[in-house]
Amino acid sequence: MLKIGEIIETVKGIVETKVELVKYEIQEEFIGIVFRIMLLIFISSVGLLVLLFFSFSLAFFLSQYTKTSYMGFLMVGGLYLILMAVLYYTRYSPAVQRTVESGLRSFIFKRRNKKN
Repeated sequence: MLKIGEIIETVKGIVETKVELVKYEIQEEFIGIVFRIMLLIFISSVGLLVLLFFSFSLAFFLSQYTKTSYMGFLMVGGLYLILMAVLYYTRYSPAVQRTVESGLRSFIFKRRNKKN
């Protein structure tokens, strides 16, 4: 005859193992998300530095081309002002919001297949 106590202990062990496995999977997913967020911040920081140096290079080049010390910086500043105005007026555009949201969602929450 089967002992009910042994069956209960076996079921408890199985449930505890499943709970531990789910905890481990959640921890793994959380660590992956945090890593991808940190990577996104790092990539953005490096991108901003690259943009800054290219902006200075363009400004100095345009200053030499126009033979005035300030005109290149004024042109680059005007370019960024126009870009900011375009971004400001398109900020509530559903297409822009969908594109940004889907890009961030896929970068942060989707993992690569373990086969690759």
